[in-house]
Amino acid sequence: MKKFTVAAAIAAASAHGTAFAQSNPQGSGPIVSALGWLQGTLLGTVATSVAVMAVAMVGFMMLTGRLNWRFGATVIIGCFILFGSAAIVAGIQSTATVSG
Repeated sequence: MKKFTVAAAIAAASAHGTAFAQSNPQGSGPIVSALGWLQGTLLGTVATSVAVMAVAMVGFMMLTGRLNWRFGATVIIGCFILFGSAAIVAGIQSTATVSG
C-alpha cells in the first residue's frame, strides 16, 4: 500500500499542468504591507549597519586572537544568507519550476 501512495505522489507532482498564481485574500492588505516594511527594514540600512558592525567585530577578534571560529563563520554565513536571500530564492524557484 505504501508503494502505491509514493507512486501516486510522484505522479501527481510530475503531472504537467498550468499553475495558477494565488491572489491575496481579502483583507490581507495590512499584512502584505507589514511584511513589505519588515523586508525593507531587514534589507535596508539597519541590516547593513548591523552587518558592518558584526563583520568589524569578527575582524577585531581575529586581530586580537580571541576569535571563536564557529562564531566568526556564523556571522559571515548569516550575512551571505541575509543579503543573498533574493538570489537564493530565485535560484530555488528556477530549479523548482516545471517546464511544459
